[in-house]
Amino acid sequence: MEKRLFSELGLSADLLKAVDKMGFEEASPIQTAVIPTILAGKDVVGQSSTGSGKTAAFAIPAIEKVDPKIHAVQVLILCPTRELAVQVAEEFGKLALFKRGVSGVPIYGGQSYERQFRALAAGVQIVIGTPGRVMDHMERGTLKLDQLKLVILDETDRMLDMGFRDDIEKILSATPATRQLLFFSATIPRAIQDLIGRYSKDPAWIKIDSVAQNAPQVEQTYFEVDRRSKIEALTRLIDVNDFRYGIIFCSTKVMVDDLDEHLHSRGYLTDRLHGDITQTQRDRVMAKFRERKFEFLVATDVAARGLDVDDLEVVFNFDLPNDAEDYTHRIGRTGRAGRKGQAFTFVSGQEIYKLQSMVRWARLDIRRGKIPSLDEVEEARSSVFFDKIRATLDEKKFKPHDRMIDRLLDEGYASTDICSALITMLQGGGASGDGAAKPTVASSKTAAPVAAGKPVPTWAKSVVAPKSLARPVAVPSPTAAPTARAAVYAADAPAHSAPATDDAPVGNEREDEGGFENSARKAKYERPARTGREPGMVPIFLNVGRKQLVTPADIVGKIAGVTRLPATVVGAIDIHQRHTLADVAETEADFIVKKLAGIKLKGIALEPMRAGDETKSE
Repeated sequence: MEKRLFSELGLSADLLKAVDKMGFEEASPIQTAVIPTILAGKDVVGQSSTGSGKTAAFAIPAIEKVDPKIHAVQVLILCPTRELAVQVAEEFGKLALFKRGVSGVPIYGGQSYERQFRALAAGVQIVIGTPGRVMDHMERGTLKLDQLKLVILDETDRMLDMGFRDDIEKILSATPATRQLLFFSATIPRAIQDLIGRYSKDPAWIKIDSVAQNAPQVEQTYFEVDRRSKIEALTRLIDVNDFRYGIIFCSTKVMVDDLDEHLHSRGYLTDRLHGDITQTQRDRVMAKFRERKFEFLVATDVAARGLDVDDLEVVFNFDLPNDAEDYTHRIGRTGRAGRKGQAFTFVSGQEIYKLQSMVRWARLDIRRGKIPSLDEVEEARSSVFFDKIRATLDEKKFKPHDRMIDRLLDEGYASTDICSALITMLQGGGASGDGAAKPTVASSKTAAPVAAGKPVPTWAKSVVAPKSLARPVAVPSPTAAPTARAAVYAADAPAHSAPATDDAPVGNEREDEGGFENSARKAKYERPARTGREPGMVPIFLNVGRKQLVTPADIVGKIAGVTRLPATVVGAIDIHQRHTLADVAETEADFIVKKLAGIKLKGIALEPMRAGDETKSE
């Protein structure tokens, strides 16, 4: 079955806005088939598993059917497990984000009754729960179903396997005869057919076949990492494997823009594709990508659809795709023409359950991986650099410098010391008379950004290096060549987050459960000390600060990413509660102010302006 755009399915503007915010640009096959059928008021039997994208298939029309003016339960979703109930509730919460007056709650065993009592008494319209706890509330009189419009049984076969048949029949018997009934199940055994026959009315049967879609030449690995550590994990994997040509998939256009800016500010050559890119720009980007004029294409699914690119070394799923079909389309872009490719997927929090469902549905062959440690990254870089030196020696691709070497030997320097000094200079660690910090070991790909004698920007000095890094922090120029990556991971990490070390690897962050209730995590940020203005620098004022959890790396990453100027144009950064003062090169100040105007940072549209020294601290 072919896919269709969500805009072609007859959805309201509020739902289309939520779908776009979640990064859904195109409906999956089951969504394309089911959504219009549910909106038409028919009962539905959908034979499909979780990995096919069915949650949004029933959540979108369910939200559309809710009347915000009626504060009573109008939609009931039954799930076999607590984990699935929480996952479905989160999906409903995201899709109902712009639907004013629509609220819901997950109810399941093991959670406080008081919290559920308060939510039900407040008049929620959507309830997602396990059969046992739903029955409990019905018997207590705290869950009334007299105004119910829609009942959804998710993973019905699992519920029956778990012994919930009697509870399900009691619940369905207590619902109004006019309600609409939806069954979703991976299999349709006799027991489910009996339920369908007894409680549904002329249902539409929709089956999406489960097929093995593995790309046999693609080695697939997933990593459990928290959201804040994804960029750290991504750059480590790129460097330890020495990848030079691949695609990085993100779920939203905003994430594509942000990731492209972050990677560019770290010295990786990237470009981006998403739905807001014009066809002319798209053609230009793809022409450059095919000619390998940059290393990594950061893209959404729809923007990357139909790309005809060979020889990709790797595909990164920076964000987990919406369904198994999108996953297989993504990874199928590597490992072509008999070559082997690699696909790396990042999952955080409860996304692991979604990935497990996709694995079952599409019969994926994917293994769990471990993010490389800093020592492993350094060892890999050293090996690559060693191989390049050896290849240069074997192929005689160098000009003799016997006279200079003889002079150094005559002055008493050992040959090993001479070689070590040259290697250190090649890796960007040459001595400097300015006293600025220099990286001791950068990368086999180090050159322009931290050339010998060039001081590290003042802002970089204010970023605290993790203790696990036995070297000062330096930041590459965003305009550097592919061979110009600095070995820095701290610059892009939030100042409050603990650095990843061998003892504390990049790990998993579990989200708080609560369905529609979003949990806010607060963190303390220290203000970096102002060390005095450098010559040729002027301050600019930015209307974001500690209140928005802004860090120096955020400021530099945004400036470098938006303007494409080298990171050295940024000097000292002074972050206050509600604003930030950032020193920038005087020659570029007006250009930076102009380019940043209206650009969002931490969800706030920037209103930059040049500031004087008399600006007062809060």
